[in-house]
Amino acid sequence: MSELTHFDAAGQAHMVDVGDKASTRRRAVAIGAIAMQPATFALIRDGGHKKGDVLGIARLAAIMASKRTADLIPLCHPIALTRVAVEFRLDEVQSRVAIAATAECTGQTGVEMEALTAASIGLLTIYDMCKAVDRGMVIESVQLDEKEGGKSGHWRKEA
Repeated sequence: MSELTHFDAAGQAHMVDVGDKASTRRRAVAIGAIAMQPATFALIRDGGHKKGDVLGIARLAAIMASKRTADLIPLCHPIALTRVAVEFRLDEVQSRVAIAATAECTGQTGVEMEALTAASIGLLTIYDMCKAVDRGMVIESVQLDEKEGGKSGHWRKEA
């Protein structure tokens, strides 16, 4: 395991200097899910929610959040994202909505935090829109699934 990079020799938090790093194409995918009651799932699936298109609004919230990651996470670098994509997968058997958020850039630091922020906020938006009918929803397993680019190259979560 490598050292923590956000601390200097004296143990003080600092923003990592990426000035000498090569600018490369970088991509990260974060995943997660939200479990809910079958009736709540049906509202989302059928587009019957009074507040509108739950997944469409969650997708926009996720994309918008990815662009604000440096404002939310104190030591993240602002990144010029070149692409953010958000996909939802509906699992009717388990009454779950899964999210996959992909963030891409060409730069000197990775986009893992942007992808994780997008996935988290997308799921939180689903919760917010549906909490009036199901306060027991559970957000599960938000995690990095894959990253590419930079010095460390390609990484994928083991199944």
